[in-house]
Amino acid sequence: MEHVDVVVVGAGISGIGAAYHLQTMSPDRSFVVLEARQDIGGTWDLFRYPGVRSDSDMYTLGYQFKPWTNAKSIADGPSIMEYLRETVREYGIDRHIRFGRRVSAASWSTEKGAWTISIADQHGDVSQMTCNFLFMCAGYYSYRSGYKAEIPGIADFDGTVLHPQFWPEQLNYAGKRVAVIGSGATAMTIVPAMARDAAHVTMIQRSPTYVVARPDVDKIALFMRKLLPEKLAYRLIRLKNTTLQQLFYGRMRNYPKEAKQRLIDMVRERVGDSIDVDRHFTPSYNPWDQRLCLLPNGDFLDALKEGKASIVTDTIAGFDAHAIRLNSGQVIEADIVVTATGLQLVVLGEAQFDIDGKPIDFASTFTYKGLGFSGVPNLVTSFGYINASWTLKSDLTCEYVCRLLNHMSETGTQICTPTLRAGEKSMPRRPWIDGFTPGYMLRDMHRFPSQGDREPWLNPQNFKKDVELYRHSTVDDGVMTFTKAIISIR
Repeated sequence: MEHVDVVVVGAGISGIGAAYHLQTMSPDRSFVVLEARQDIGGTWDLFRYPGVRSDSDMYTLGYQFKPWTNAKSIADGPSIMEYLRETVREYGIDRHIRFGRRVSAASWSTEKGAWTISIADQHGDVSQMTCNFLFMCAGYYSYRSGYKAEIPGIADFDGTVLHPQFWPEQLNYAGKRVAVIGSGATAMTIVPAMARDAAHVTMIQRSPTYVVARPDVDKIALFMRKLLPEKLAYRLIRLKNTTLQQLFYGRMRNYPKEAKQRLIDMVRERVGDSIDVDRHFTPSYNPWDQRLCLLPNGDFLDALKEGKASIVTDTIAGFDAHAIRLNSGQVIEADIVVTATGLQLVVLGEAQFDIDGKPIDFASTFTYKGLGFSGVPNLVTSFGYINASWTLKSDLTCEYVCRLLNHMSETGTQICTPTLRAGEKSMPRRPWIDGFTPGYMLRDMHRFPSQGDREPWLNPQNFKKDVELYRHSTVDDGVMTFTKAIISIR
């Protein structure tokens, strides 16, 4: 049976970053990257809907080790894919990736200090390999299905119904009437993109979402890039953007009433009297209780103002063959219905895990620094920020994993386990991500580990704190225990 030191699961942004860090910071460790799909990119390979783009700036969504050089800081999907392909080629990461390999199960042997990984190929055949350390970079949602919201009467609709996660390559919507059901970032990306060619696009939302319009080009960043060497400019731009992100997030959380009013006023300034802002853009919750929707160049608002698209805040009563009936009595005629109703969260890529034959219930564990699980050895997961760019945290997680691996090499140990100390098992439990209440999180948070009430059993979702927690704190902290395997198979 094949054995490697580290198995990385997933070749999206996190997995590619993991491969770079492993070969750079822990070059003594052998590793492979197992990817279920036939290409790199994860989210950016999967999503093909019109207008697909980043919802945070590429100077922070890009890797810390590879500068983003495109002029646009809010980038489209194809540009992001090209950046990832360039990264894989430039650093020789492609030789480590195995495509069409889905990890279906992982079984830990305490005696051997190793995981046995079950891997299904594209034909359904299952093989196995072993590794000492498992680094899960499989993302946080199901690639098999999106969230299937209950939409009354949708079976009565005779037109095309589709979910953005599975966009048909040859869909022709030119001159068609389109209804987009949803109010999140995906819906607000699709609407202006489809409105360019569709007869009309209507977005139907149950409740409003906070939006903020920003230019897709960062003029300050472009000026710094002209003035300074590339790598120095990139570091300073990232510092600027992360600082501003945390500043704005903190102010909105500390002064929610003022932040709410400012966000609503900015929409009103953009659309004037053409849109009922109080009805369609005034949420009932505070800013950052749910994620803000970034609108590059205000494209969604412009589509509404120009009459190419419209927004309706209402609930659906049912469908006719070519129309949607709302509970207010309004009827929306449509040829195509897009159900942008969200993602289906999963824990660790939908794989099954056990320790010495006993299934792991991750919901019964406490999170260790937001990346590990109490009582679960040699396993780390990469999960980014809900209030900043994903890659900021995935980069930090990779650094921490390499520090962990290097410590084990230095101490001659093979097993590292986050271990609850006396009194910590009775800690009060808080949600793994606390104070963030979008539907896709609330639906599945009960299946994730809990936070405790003290470090390191916290998931702070704070870049500044995580820099200290991951990059500078002591690896051997008295909680992460290090032991030797009885039988080493390295």
